[in-house]
Amino acid sequence: MSDNGRVPRPPTADLRPRLPSPLTEVDDDRFARRGVRLLLKRDDLIHPDLIGNKWRKLAPNLTAARGRALVTFGGAYSNHLRATAAAGRLLGVPTLGIVRGQELADRPLNPSLARCAADGMRLHFVDRSTYRNKSDPGVLAALLDSTGAADAYVVPEGGSNSLAVRGCTDLGRELRGRADVVALACGTGGTLAGLAAGLAPDQSALGVPVLKGGFLEADVRALQAAAFGGPRGTWRMEDRFHFGGYARVPAELAAFADDFAQRHGLPVERLYVAKMLYALVALAEEGAFASGTTLAAVITGSPFEDPQSSTSR
Repeated sequence: MSDNGRVPRPPTADLRPRLPSPLTEVDDDRFARRGVRLLLKRDDLIHPDLIGNKWRKLAPNLTAARGRALVTFGGAYSNHLRATAAAGRLLGVPTLGIVRGQELADRPLNPSLARCAADGMRLHFVDRSTYRNKSDPGVLAALLDSTGAADAYVVPEGGSNSLAVRGCTDLGRELRGRADVVALACGTGGTLAGLAAGLAPDQSALGVPVLKGGFLEADVRALQAAAFGGPRGTWRMEDRFHFGGYARVPAELAAFADDFAQRHGLPVERLYVAKMLYALVALAEEGAFASGTTLAAVITGSPFEDPQSSTSR
């Protein structure tokens, strides 16, 4: 870390971010009639390839890698895999993505994985049992050895480690004095762990998990312990809005995303951002936010556009 306590950024113009990301107020009657202001923290505008929290989490890890090849993990539609592949292309370093689901190896690549491959990422598919145990030192060592990546720098699934958590504290700092509650969608919990640590004492963070299971609270506590030595900030989880689990986008959620986009001119990413925004509307209508509350919603990503199609994924 640098002398001022901030995590250093990769010294390359190709990865230069737009920071702080814009904060804009939107007029939405579903919040206004409850006396709640809604702000959108546009982290999707930080960087064209490393979007939102992906830049904040990857940048300090890229610095730590010092030009070594990168290995990371993800599912078939992982935003993190795409961001890591893009970073490798921009930095000119090899990348290896270990993908959950051996059965995918015999199928045509979906648009998300095809984008990874186009950016130069080598894809290695593993069965789900091996993937679940990827953090076991023996399993990880065997994976790295079998793929010829024993000397590579390993970035965990979702990019969430202590470096990433410290990198995300700037998100909280950028929002100090701007909102009472800051909400974001959560996959691995790293962004929430850092965000909460960066907020002022009179602010709180609200995480909306996109996976079912209720395990993220423990993960966030563990990430804060690894990054800071203990808990930081005020945060809580709202587990009711995963819509059945990761990558599940039922018709109700898709319709909500389309409606929000029409209302505010903001294309809504479906796997994360839509679930968070849906949760905020539902909570506002339940009276969960007191009149006079200023609520900031962190837009952590944008819809993926398949270069070969006009359909966003």
